[in-house]
Amino acid sequence: MQATRMGICWRLFLCSCLFLESSSQDFGVQTQFICTSVPKDMDICAATLQNSVPGDDLKTTVMQLRETVLQQKETIMNQKETIRELTSKLSRCESQSGAEPGGRRKEPGSKNTMGDVSRGPADTLAQLSQTLQSLKQRLENLEQFSRSNNSVQANSLKDLLQSKIDDLEKQVLSRVNNIDEGKPTLRNETAQRGRVESTLTSLHQRITDLEKGQRDNRPLDKFQLTFPLRTNYMYAKVKKSLPEMYALTVCMWLKSNASPGVGTPFSYAVPGQANELVLIEWGNNAMEILINDKVAKLPFMINDGKWHHICVTWTTRDGVWEAFQDGVKRGSGENLAPYHPIKPHGLLILGQEQDTMGGGYDATQAFVGDLANFHIWDRKLSVGEIYNLATCSSKAQVGNVFAWMETNLDIYGGASKWTFEACRQLN
Repeated sequence: MQATRMGICWRLFLCSCLFLESSSQDFGVQTQFICTSVPKDMDICAATLQNSVPGDDLKTTVMQLRETVLQQKETIMNQKETIRELTSKLSRCESQSGAEPGGRRKEPGSKNTMGDVSRGPADTLAQLSQTLQSLKQRLENLEQFSRSNNSVQANSLKDLLQSKIDDLEKQVLSRVNNIDEGKPTLRNETAQRGRVESTLTSLHQRITDLEKGQRDNRPLDKFQLTFPLRTNYMYAKVKKSLPEMYALTVCMWLKSNASPGVGTPFSYAVPGQANELVLIEWGNNAMEILINDKVAKLPFMINDGKWHHICVTWTTRDGVWEAFQDGVKRGSGENLAPYHPIKPHGLLILGQEQDTMGGGYDATQAFVGDLANFHIWDRKLSVGEIYNLATCSSKAQVGNVFAWMETNLDIYGGASKWTFEACRQLN
């Protein structure tokens, strides 16, 4: 009887263990067996039943485990669905926004100045090359007009061509920079870039030759310098230095709508003093003239996109200065570098501010706009003389220290020369 009872108990114990193990495996939890010590003279089956989990508690535990597993499964399914939706949306966005290969996205505000250009780098350069071929044909037409001495039509066509080339250059540089950043190892695109740059160089050289050929028909002082971009490499250098001066007058025609500030129309640096003579308007500051690094604010308002004639006079005695805009005196002052003569053996630069003699250019201070009829005298001009200059009178004089002539300048970095005749093409 005792043996039979023991057998029944062991069977119940084993069935209970098997049920627990099977339930644990079904719900994804690890099986854990707990061993309990039993007194030697105690009934093992009774002890087992005494220490076992009651039926209601076991059922509750199993239901909680099942609920937990189902919640985790539902969370996983929701996350997978979310990932699929995000992946699908990302693919649609890339296809619609024109993402560059490699995941780089084009800037949304980029302006296309040459028509519809493909978003692919290789297609972009191919279309730019086709545009250059078209420009070549138009340049040949310009040459034919020049040979027939039809100067009006030639200049008109040349102006349109130069404008188109300027737009093309900006776009080529932008596109090539994007290609270099994203795919620096593509040989085909590098070769196309070289051909485009070579063609641009050839076009500029041919235009320069045309301008040289037209000099017989145009006085050497009837030109303007154009600085289209705010860079640190675009400028013109005066070929000779200034002499020592105890008084001066600086006059010029300016046209700009740059903001903030038109930049630096000119700067004169000497050994040991980079700001010997500077005219500058940068940031939100008023235009200033610097002599020996001393500053006077000028009452000019010229960044309206119209041509303006400006003059500044100065004498070393008491540092007295006067400012004229469009032939009218707008302001004056004193104590601007008094008794300091302008030093010789310096370097005069148009379009850039020098931090060191002949260098240290800062793009944020570069001049943007058009400049013409820049003259310097070593004396103070009278009010009448300045008015004659501003009104293009036949009595107007040219600078005795520096006179506006093409042969007196070297031009660098892409600044361009155009025909200009004051008072005839103003605004």
